[in-house]
Amino acid sequence: MAKGQVMINSSRCKASEICVAFCPQKILGLDRSFNNVLGYTPVTMLKPDKCTGCGMCALMCPDLVIQVERI
Repeated sequence: MAKGQVMINSSRCKASEICVAFCPQKILGLDRSFNNVLGYTPVTMLKPDKCTGCGMCALMCPDLVIQVERI
């Protein structure tokens, strides 16, 4: 199975959670440990080893803060 690496620009994430809803592997979630400079709780990878690099999160992100690289 393919693997992926997700890069999230946490400082620009507005926590819409659309990426969380569309991730088929359910690896994304909110990082409740801090708020970014915009005052939002950004999305983070909860299970990075489960990422397949499909890119659905990046495709669905309305703020274009996610990049996916297949490795």
